[in-house]
This record gives sequence, C-alpha cells and structure tokens, in this order.
Amino acid sequence: MEALEKEIIFVGGKGGVGKSTSAAAIAMRCAAEGHRTLLVSTDPAHNIGDIFGRKLGGRITEVADGLHALEIDPEQETEAYIQTVKDNLKGSVHAGMAAEVNRQLDTAKASPGADEAALFDKLVTILLEERDKFGRIVFDTAPTGHTIRLLSLPELMGVWISGLLEKRKKTNENYSALLNDGEPVEDPIYDVLRERQSRFSRVREILLDNRKTGFIFVLNPERLPILETEKAVGLLGKYGLKVKTLIVNKVLPDEADGEFLRERRRIEQQYLSQIDGIFKKQEVIRVPLFPRDIATFEDLEAFSKYFKAGGRNESVRV
Repeated sequence: MEALEKEIIFVGGKGGVGKSTSAAAIAMRCAAEGHRTLLVSTDPAHNIGDIFGRKLGGRITEVADGLHALEIDPEQETEAYIQTVKDNLKGSVHAGMAAEVNRQLDTAKASPGADEAALFDKLVTILLEERDKFGRIVFDTAPTGHTIRLLSLPELMGVWISGLLEKRKKTNENYSALLNDGEPVEDPIYDVLRERQSRFSRVREILLDNRKTGFIFVLNPERLPILETEKAVGLLGKYGLKVKTLIVNKVLPDEADGEFLRERRRIEQQYLSQIDGIFKKQEVIRVPLFPRDIATFEDLEAFSKYFKAGGRNESVRV
C-alpha cells in the first residue's frame, strides 16, 4: 500500500465501514515494519481503546511494541483551548472587564464549533510537536463530513486569521497616529495571531505534501458508501488534498456459499465494478469480510496483511 510509506496517514470514511479497524491495522503494520507509530483517534465515538482491549485517554499510551495510541477527548481539549484563550488575553483586557470576558469564554464552551476548534488545535499540536518522536502518525478520523471539515480548516483558518491580522494592524496604526505620537503600540494579541497563523501555515504545508502525508478512505461495496466517498474525494481535492488509496472492506470471500450469498455476491460485483470505474486514479485495496469480529492482535495482523498488495488487490480469500 502506497500510503504506508507516508509519515502521516489520515483514515476516513462513512460510519460503520470499518474505518477504526483499518486505522488500527495500518498502525500495527507500520509498527511491525519498524516504525515507531502513534495512532490518534479524533472520532468522538472512540473505538481504538475497544479494539486494543484497554482504556485509553488524552495521554499517549503504548499498546504494543512500537505502537502508541491516543484518544482525543473533545471536552477536555475544549477546556484546555478556552484556558489558552484566557491566558492569551491576560494583560490585554482591562481589569474591570476581565471577569465578564472570562464568563463569555466559559459560555462559549457549549457553543457550536467549540469542540471542533479545540480538536483542530490538538491536531495542529500533534502534527507540529510529535512528528520528531514518531516515524508514523495514523489518524482515525470522525465520519466523512467531520473529516472534510477538519482537514479543510488549515486553509479556512489561515484566511480568517489573515483578515484579523490586517484589521488589527490597521487599528494599531490608527491608534498610534491619534494617541501615541506615531510610535508603534505593543499588541500581544497581534503577536498571538501571528503565531497561530504561522502554525496553521506549517500544518497546511504538511497536509499538502504528498511525500509526507497520505489520505485513505474506507468504504464497503455498497451504494451509499460509494456515493459518499466519491463526494469526499472530490471535496478534499478542491483543497489540494489528494486521496490516493481506498480500502474496500467486507468484500464477500470466494468460499462464502448458499443462495442468499450468491445473490449478494452478484450485486456486490456490480458495486466493485462501479468502484473500479469511479476511482481509476486511486489505489484500491480489497479486504474480505472476516468470519468473526476483528478483536485480537492476531485478527488485526491478518487484516493488515491485505495492505501489502500494491494496485488493485483482487484477492478476497480469508
């Protein structure tokens, strides 16, 4: 699988297609190949801890030789994010207004987008501060719509902060001209915005670097996952993020028999042909439907063996 050669791997897809299992198997494969690997879940409905049979949280935890995992807690990250904003405002807000500003910020914790902003901030931190410690970082993302939003934020936030900086600069210039005899004014908020702009820009460069970052979408050979994946690949492409690998999960194995399964396989073949027709530019890896849940390290290892194949893997034997 081409994506296994990347330092950073994002795994996305519709809910219920086996995205978390695929991400865990990819991370295990990376670790088995000698790369110190970090598996990060950004999905609020965390499954990584369940897959590895242990409780995970907001701290990086070793779950196997060379493999570490982290489940990002949106509530915890929102608290930390709001506290960071409060710290950045200290000394910039009049003492008489500080209590009201803090009250407004505490109220903002429950506002739409607060979790998303905090999650994005954590993503930025991981990409900028953990890359030197790990040879591979694998992200198990939330269902498709959230993934697109998360991955498009570096560009959107970069444009937004550029606008804020321009307004802040103009305000400071006017203030200096009117009240400060033309001398520049110290503006810690401007400095904070500049720092955030720099971080977002660096993350955007990482995401757009095809040599370092790979994007994988997981789907099942069914109508809705195909349609959703097609839309997602197109939308991410508009932001310069190229999905080059697809994992088609839960393909009926050749040995599955019975009238019901024969009919199901006939329909499935039509969807597999549709996938090959729509996603001609992508590497397509087929993984069979296993006879049992993927619940042990041995199961994950068996699952991950299908990622060795390059190109369009036609084998679906278990």
